[in-house]
Amino acid sequence: MYEAIQIVHSYWAYLVVLVVTLATINALIGFFTKREYAPKDFRVSLFALIVTHLQLLIGIIIFFVSPTIMWFTDGVSVSDIMGDPLLRLYNVEHPTVMILTVVFITVGYSKHKKKLTSTPKLKMLAIFYTIAWLLMLSRIPWANWF
Repeated sequence: MYEAIQIVHSYWAYLVVLVVTLATINALIGFFTKREYAPKDFRVSLFALIVTHLQLLIGIIIFFVSPTIMWFTDGVSVSDIMGDPLLRLYNVEHPTVMILTVVFITVGYSKHKKKLTSTPKLKMLAIFYTIAWLLMLSRIPWANWF
């Protein structure tokens, strides 16, 4: 079961990176060029929200079934986890930063809907999606991707 979920999580991550990158670039270009907010902007930002939430759900499942997660293993102390960079990445840094990524995307999406004109809408998306994008890229286990 773990292997199947891991494969889904890994391949879905490519889609997440692609969509969040596109949504971030779209929001930044829209904000800096002062163009009008269009239905395309809404769809792109919504799709980024959806794919990141689905990835989070898959990641939560993996957190509880993965053999690399040591929090639930007898005889493994927190200092052992925090002392090993690879264990720290999988047990602490990756889950925490990815949750923050989803939080920033969710907050940005929610705040942009409350704005009434194009510039503030695109500004909210640009700020929050850029922060989320940078966080996401900072904690992807790149060694496993290539």
